[in-house]
Amino acid sequence: MNVLAIDSSNLVMGVAVTTEQKVLGELTTNSRKNHSERLMPAIAQMIKAAGLEPADIDRIVVAEGPGSYTGLRIGATIAKMLAWTLKKELVGVSSLEVVAQNGRGFEGYIAPFFDARRGQVFAGLYEEKNGEIVSVVPDQLVMINDWISELRKLGKPILFLSNDLDKWGELVSAEAYAELGDITQNVPKAAELARIGAKKEPVSDIHHFLPAYLRLAEAEAKWLAKQER
Repeated sequence: MNVLAIDSSNLVMGVAVTTEQKVLGELTTNSRKNHSERLMPAIAQMIKAAGLEPADIDRIVVAEGPGSYTGLRIGATIAKMLAWTLKKELVGVSSLEVVAQNGRGFEGYIAPFFDARRGQVFAGLYEEKNGEIVSVVPDQLVMINDWISELRKLGKPILFLSNDLDKWGELVSAEAYAELGDITQNVPKAAELARIGAKKEPVSDIHHFLPAYLRLAEAEAKWLAKQER
């Protein structure tokens, strides 16, 4: 099965093309550039580099969030468009679950997170069981101080993985139970997204697929607050 994986859910943008046996092509960028302008050319580049045509793709896997509202919308829209026009399967995978794969082999819990501003983070808790990374606590939007306090109660080593450790690393590292991921562990890998998505059931209705925002867009939240006043 030829899988196209797309991740524009956060600052890191990733695209990969894989089969059951190997990674045919993978591209990762980690810079403040416009995903809306760069994602489609990256997809075309990776499909061509893999020696395939768009029609050769069997399944499209997209990082469904949580993450940036705009980034999620861009990725989901492109994935849905490709799945519909090419008549291919569509699968959504947690963006945090993708990062958690980088903690494979760690003897303890794995805590991937993304900065969500105003002292909040998108966070989940995972661990390795029988060679697979599984969810222990569902992905959620939480104040980082509350999250750290909750994790302290678990009494086990915890590996924190995040591309936002430059902002939160000092706070997290003050905890005795905490270990921080290195620069390669903190970046989600599109090939891992493809591997996970190849094992999941495709969505039954492409048109009704929605990202896991976990919160309202900032503009929508402000509008609702204004209406309540």
